[in-house]
Amino acid sequence: MQKSVDPAEGLNTIKILPGEFYVTRDDERIETVLGSCISACARDPVTGVGGMNHFMLPVDKNSTGASELSGANRYGNYAMENLVNALLRSGARRERLEFKLFGGGRIMNSGSSNIGWYNIGFAFDYIYTEGFKIISQDIGDIYPRKVLYYPNSGRVRVRRLNAMHNQSLVAEESRYINNIGSKPVEGDVELF
Repeated sequence: MQKSVDPAEGLNTIKILPGEFYVTRDDERIETVLGSCISACARDPVTGVGGMNHFMLPVDKNSTGASELSGANRYGNYAMENLVNALLRSGARRERLEFKLFGGGRIMNSGSSNIGWYNIGFAFDYIYTEGFKIISQDIGDIYPRKVLYYPNSGRVRVRRLNAMHNQSLVAEESRYINNIGSKPVEGDVELF
């Protein structure tokens, strides 16, 4: 996670990477760049508490239970639970949470798998199973995206990136996918 101040807007800007999430009640901006990954932006419109996650794969198939965390946010099942739990701890109310979904692009040309499609399916399944509502989305297609989220107001700006950005993003995602299985998943997550 990187923090900086955007000179044009004068806002603290938090840049998150795959496997990270950030929650705030302050007037800040959270941003990330997505290829086949998904980011869920969630907020309580009454309290203004909101946050964003960034996950690469839908579920940890080797999971032995809910007591694992640390690098676990690289998987959607942990990233979503941890985002929701952090929002609730910061004063959000579960019944008021609104979600906006982004990413899941098919940026890798390998015919063997469409990670973005599986990520999208997981995100929708999670949100509907938990009884949350999706109020906005920009998912699928072939484009990488840069997402700028303003949790305090709920505003989101999405810029679809051109093919020039694709190659570096594909290389990054491929590296991440190849390394993901070698890192242990450990820690705690509280399921509601």
